[in-house]
Amino acid sequence: MTAFDRRDFLIALAGMTLVVLASNILVQYPFHHMGLGDYLTWGAFTYPFSFLVTDLSNRRFGPQGARRVVYAGFVLAVVLSVILATPRIAMASGMAFLTAQLLDIRIFASLRRKAWWLPPFVSSVISSALDTAIFFSFAFYCGPLPGFGLTVSDGFAAFGLADECVALPWVSLAVADYSVKLALAALSIAPYGAILTLMRSRSRQAA
Repeated sequence: MTAFDRRDFLIALAGMTLVVLASNILVQYPFHHMGLGDYLTWGAFTYPFSFLVTDLSNRRFGPQGARRVVYAGFVLAVVLSVILATPRIAMASGMAFLTAQLLDIRIFASLRRKAWWLPPFVSSVISSALDTAIFFSFAFYCGPLPGFGLTVSDGFAAFGLADECVALPWVSLAVADYSVKLALAALSIAPYGAILTLMRSRSRQAA
């Protein structure tokens, strides 16, 4: 790995860690503006940029390099989130993040030779849906677990972890959150295209 490769990898890793950590904290705070406090959290506006980091890493390093960014970002983000958020938020975020980001990488790679805007947009739309479903159902569902006679909080207690279940309207939050992710997936095409052009220009100069 060249010095440029190492620098770009560290930039991608720092960006991923910052986005996920900020989102894990901000998802605990409702977005009260315009009467949307029951439908959105501040985390909805930051987390979608993790897919931008992944897609740019995929374009820069290929699928294997993008996975390294995801794995490293996953470990750092979860560790920091355990300290600054709650165990439940950290675990929900970790499961959703890893599953959705790896799916994003696979979809992006399969569309890599298509129009430049198609891989990041399609991969983000599909993987964001999976991410939203996993995170919100695990992070904020407070009811019993079907077939177990237990609640999610009981499961945390069994491992000696405190879990104060916050009774939020998680389904409404998930739908609104995904709507924001769709909008940002479209808006992210512009910065993705700009950075991609810069990457290609630098690559030609290096050659």
